Amino acid sequence: MSNAVSDDEALSLRRFVFPALFVLALFVALWMRRPDDPGASQWAFTGDAFGTSYAVKVVPQEGGAEQAAIKAVIAAEIALVNAQMSTYQDDSALSKLNADGSTGPMPISSELLEVMQEAQRVHGLSGGAFDVTIGPLVNAWGFGPDLVQPPTDEALKTAKARVGMDKVTLDATGMTVTRKASGVYIDLSAIAKGYAVDRIGSAIEGLGHGRYLVEVGGEVRARGANRKGQLWTVGVEHPDGGAQDVAERVPLKDHSIATSGNYRNSRLVDGKVITHILDARTGEPVSHGLGSVSVVHPSCMTADALATALYVLGADEGHALAERLGVAALFLTRPDATKPTERKTTKAYDAQDSAHQASP
Repeated sequence: MSNAVSDDEALSLRRFVFPALFVLALFVALWMRRPDDPGASQWAFTGDAFGTSYAVKVVPQEGGAEQAAIKAVIAAEIALVNAQMSTYQDDSALSKLNADGSTGPMPISSELLEVMQEAQRVHGLSGGAFDVTIGPLVNAWGFGPDLVQPPTDEALKTAKARVGMDKVTLDATGMTVTRKASGVYIDLSAIAKGYAVDRIGSAIEGLGHGRYLVEVGGEVRARGANRKGQLWTVGVEHPDGGAQDVAERVPLKDHSIATSGNYRNSRLVDGKVITHILDARTGEPVSHGLGSVSVVHPSCMTADALATALYVLGADEGHALAERLGVAALFLTRPDATKPTERKTTKAYDAQDSAHQASP
């Protein structure tokens, strides 16, 4: 992998903690915010989405739609995902579902069904490390809307009783979801950004443009070559909590990348560091020394979910699972006074790295 990166094709994506959730996209958004060369054949689109921001680069192709059409589909896809999956808009489909205390079958859209099916699949693959019903635990530990002290044993027990994908049943034929217990709260924020990135990318392709990069809140999808005919490149941040410097540059050949980490959003309570990523299996914040996990995958939605799952599992268990699944993953430990950041990769990650180095 080259260490030399051009000023506008090397993407160092910024970090972002999605509100009231347990996933952190750890990138540095520098390149996407820089002005373009006025003479370059490339279009740039930026804006706000899901409490964070988005940046899209498109290398226009002959016969493709004009800039106005691309801008419109980006806005439309963001609006659709918000309308279906926002937990901060009271009128979204998911907010209405969560507000309904019934335990019978409830109709859901095809979009909600698709994302929840993938969330359920990754939950199973990870042995429960990824769980979109974790909201009650997030709030109990004070990483939701209300800042509180660590929960009492009783409060933790109450929150855990409302958590678990086994309490959610999907019916793909009838297009319904059933919650087996009252108070089960579904939050898709750890997967919805990746889903939105995929939808925006697919919409751009539908308009006749196959060379683009889409970033939403640190989740990325790249297709084709950049304006210089090279692979789009992103930078993964050093998990040291300091300056937004790049630990590793990752070229993407028709793939996506998502990163989850735990070294920025934490709280010191009674001398104890409480981190924002929780393990739904135990109800406790993760306490291992892993700094971040980055996953490269064709689907940004899947990369988004897997990065969180592997981070929760930790360097050893997470790495072992990624190897079994054939997932391209980069694990970076959090440095301290006695040791620097350590790098651990999967065979699939090394293989795609080698292949990209050989690419023109």
